[in-house]
Amino acid sequence: MAPSNNPHVSSQLRHFIYYHLDNNLLKNALFLAGRLHAYEPRSSEACYLLALCQYQSGQVKAAYDTIKAHASRTHHLGCSYVFAQACLDLGRDLEGISSLDRCRTSWQQRNTFGQHSESRRQHLPDAAAVYTLLGKLWNAHKDYQRAVECWVEALNLNPFIWDAFQGICDAGCPINVPNIYKISPEMIDALCPPAQEQKQNATIAQDKSRPPAASLAPEPQPGDPFSSASSRLNGGMTHGGSVLWHKLNGSVTSFDSENAETRLDVSETPSTQNGDFTATVREDSIAEDPFSVPTAPARKANRGPDFGLEFGAPPKMRNPLPKTRTRGRFGTEEVQILQAPEPTGQKRTISGQTANSNPNMAPAPTRRSDRLRDTTRPTGATSSKLSSFTGALNGFREGRDIKKAKATGTKGRLPGTSTVGRVVSGNRDRKLQSELMEVDGKDSKASSVVSRGVTSVPQKNTAQDKAKENEALQYLCDLFTKLSMGSYNLSRYSCQDAISVFNTLPSSQRETSWVQSQIGRAYFEQADYNSAERFFARARDLEASRLEDMEYYSTALWHLRSDIDLAFLAHSLMDTERLAPQSWCAIGNAFSLAREHDQAIKCFRRATQLDPSFAYGFTLQGHEYMSNEEYDKALDAYRNAISADRRHYNAWYGLGKVYEKNGKYDFAQQHYQTASSINPANAVLVCCIGIVLEKLKNPQAALDFYSRACTLAPTQALSRFKKARVLMALNEPKRALVELQTLKNIVPDEANVHFLLGRLYKMLRNKGEAIKSFTAALNLDPKAAQYIKDAMESLDDEDEDEYEEEED
Repeated sequence: MAPSNNPHVSSQLRHFIYYHLDNNLLKNALFLAGRLHAYEPRSSEACYLLALCQYQSGQVKAAYDTIKAHASRTHHLGCSYVFAQACLDLGRDLEGISSLDRCRTSWQQRNTFGQHSESRRQHLPDAAAVYTLLGKLWNAHKDYQRAVECWVEALNLNPFIWDAFQGICDAGCPINVPNIYKISPEMIDALCPPAQEQKQNATIAQDKSRPPAASLAPEPQPGDPFSSASSRLNGGMTHGGSVLWHKLNGSVTSFDSENAETRLDVSETPSTQNGDFTATVREDSIAEDPFSVPTAPARKANRGPDFGLEFGAPPKMRNPLPKTRTRGRFGTEEVQILQAPEPTGQKRTISGQTANSNPNMAPAPTRRSDRLRDTTRPTGATSSKLSSFTGALNGFREGRDIKKAKATGTKGRLPGTSTVGRVVSGNRDRKLQSELMEVDGKDSKASSVVSRGVTSVPQKNTAQDKAKENEALQYLCDLFTKLSMGSYNLSRYSCQDAISVFNTLPSSQRETSWVQSQIGRAYFEQADYNSAERFFARARDLEASRLEDMEYYSTALWHLRSDIDLAFLAHSLMDTERLAPQSWCAIGNAFSLAREHDQAIKCFRRATQLDPSFAYGFTLQGHEYMSNEEYDKALDAYRNAISADRRHYNAWYGLGKVYEKNGKYDFAQQHYQTASSINPANAVLVCCIGIVLEKLKNPQAALDFYSRACTLAPTQALSRFKKARVLMALNEPKRALVELQTLKNIVPDEANVHFLLGRLYKMLRNKGEAIKSFTAALNLDPKAAQYIKDAMESLDDEDEDEYEEEED
C-alpha cells in the first residue's frame, strides 16, 4: 500500500484521467477522478478534475456542488472556470462572474493561442476563453454592454473564437469585420511551431521512415527478451537495444552522434600468464547478444591510442565467420596475428578490406605484414579464428551488426588449437597501431556520412516553411473574413449582401450544411420561401441529422402550404432527436397548417420547456394564441420571447399585432417601429407601420411607408395594394392605376385587385373597364357576389362611397 503522501500516486492518477478524457471515455475518467479526490480531498487540482469530469458527463449540478467551496476560497483557474460554466447552465450568473474575477490574476496575462497540437495541449483556459465565458455570463445577466466588451477582448486575443464573434452579432453591435482578421506579427509567431516541436516532429517522421528492427537482424535467440548483455554489463541501462525500454518510457531514439556511442577499444594489455603480451578487444558497450541492434550513432574523431571506433547505423549484414585466436611464442613475446580468410593476390588493410579497389591504379608496394604472412601462415582453426576477427573489424568499419569477440585466454581456446605464432618487434606494434589509426580515421568519415544519410531527416528550409505558414494563415483569415461578413450581414438582416458573400466562398466551403442553411435563412427573411425551401433542403441532404435552423425550414413549408413535406420533416426531426426544440416546432407547424391550433400550442410549449432560451418557440406559440383570439396569452408568449432574445423582431411584431387587434394603434405603432429598427429590410414591418398610420388618419405618412415597402420588396402584393388604396384616398387615381396594373400582373388571380381596379375605373368614369374588372372579380370570388353586384349597380351614382378596407 502506497503511503498517503506519495505524490507519484496522484501524478499517475492524473495521467490516467487525462488519458480517458482525451479518448472521450468520460465514465472511466469520472471514476478515476473520484479516486483521486478521495486520495487528495484538499487538493484543488483533484477537485477540478472531478468537477470537470462531472460537467462533461452532463452532471452540471454535481459539478457545481463539488467545486463550489474550492472556487470560492482558492484562486485555482481550473476550479473557477468549471464553476463558472456550471453557473451559466444553472442560471447563477453572478456567482460565476465573481468566481472568474477572483482569480483574474491567474488568467489575465495567459495566452495559449497557437500552443495546441497533436503532440501537446493546454489543460487550463487562457484569457481569450475566459473572456468568452464572461461575455456569456454577462449576456445571460442582461448586461449586454459588458458582454460585448468581454467578447471584444476575446477576439483581440484570438480572432478565431466564433462564439465571441457570434455573440457580438447577436447583440446588434456594428463591427468592422476585416479589422478582426488582419494578420499581425504576434499571430504569425503564435501559429508557427517552435524549433523544439519541429525537431520532435522530424524525429517522429524519422522513426516512421526507418525500417523495423526485425528487418535489420535475424530472429533472436532464446534468452532474456527485455535486456541484452550490454545492459547487464552497464548496470541494466540500455540505449536503443530493447524495445520494451521505448514502450515503457515513450522515448524516441535519437541517432545523433553526440547522444549515443558504441565503442570498440583495441588495446595492448599484459597477459595474465607468463607475462605474455596479447592484443585484446574491450567490449564495455557491445551487447553479448549477437542479435542486439545498437542505436547506430555516428563516428567520432580518433582519440589516441584507445582506437575508439564510432560507427553509424548498421545495415543488415551477413553472419561473420567463426573467430579463432592463435598465440606464438618466440623468446618472451607473444602476439595475435590478424589473417585474411583467403589470399586473393591483393593487399588488404588491417580490417580485411582491399586496399586497391580501383583496377586502373598501380598496385601498392607489398606491406611488411603481407611478407610476414607469406613467410609463416597459421593453419586450421587458428586461421579460422583470425579470419573471424578480421571480419568483425571489417563489419565495424562498414557499420554492420556486431558479434562479440570473446577475450583471449585459456578458456577461450579450442582443444588442439595450434600455438605457432610469429615474433614481431615493438616497432611492429607501433606500426600496427599507426595503420589502425589511419584506417579508422578514413572509415570514421565514411561511416559518419553513411549514418547521416540513413538516419537523419532533411532539414526544412526555414524561409520556405515560414512562407507556407504565412500562406496558410492568410487563407484562414480570408476564409473567416468571408464567413464572418456573411454571418454579420445576416445578423443585420442585410440578406442580399449576406447571400452575395456566401456565394463567393470556395465550393468546398459553400457546399456545406452550415453555409447552405445560412443562405436559406437569408431567403427566408426576405419572404422568398421557395428559394429558402430549396437551400434548406440542400442543407438536409448534406447533413441528414441537422437540427440547427430547421424551425425556419418548417415555417417556410408552412407558408408554402406543403403539408406533406412538412409532415415528413417533422417525423425526420423526431427520429433524429426527440428532445430537440426544433423537432417540436416542426410538429407544431404541421398541426397549425392542419388548423389544429390547440395541438400546435402544446407542441410549441414543449419546445420552450426543453430550451427556455428558444425565443422562436415562444413567438410561434403567440401566433397560435392569436389565431384562437386569446390575446392576453399571446401577449405573455411574445414577452417571453423578447425576454429570451431582445432582438427577436418577430416577437415585437406580434406585440404590435395584438395591440392593433385591440384598437391600441399608438402602442402598435411603437412596437412595429421597434421591430423595423431591428430588421429595417423587412417590407412587411414597414407596411404594418403604414397600416397603423392610415388608421390613425395620417394617409400621407402611410403613403411614405407603403412606397418604402414597395421599394424593399417590389413583388410584394400587400404593400402595393395598400399604396394604391391610399393614392385613391388622396385623389391621385392615375398613380393608383399604375400601381394596380402592376399588381394585376403580379397576382392576376386575386379578386380584391380586380375589384379595386373596378372602383378606380369608376372614379375615372370608365364604365366599360369598370364592368370588365367587376366581372373578373366576381368570377374569381363567387362568395362576394352580392357585394360586387352592388358595386356594379352603383356605377351610375356620382357619389363615391369611401372604400372599406378589404383584408386579403
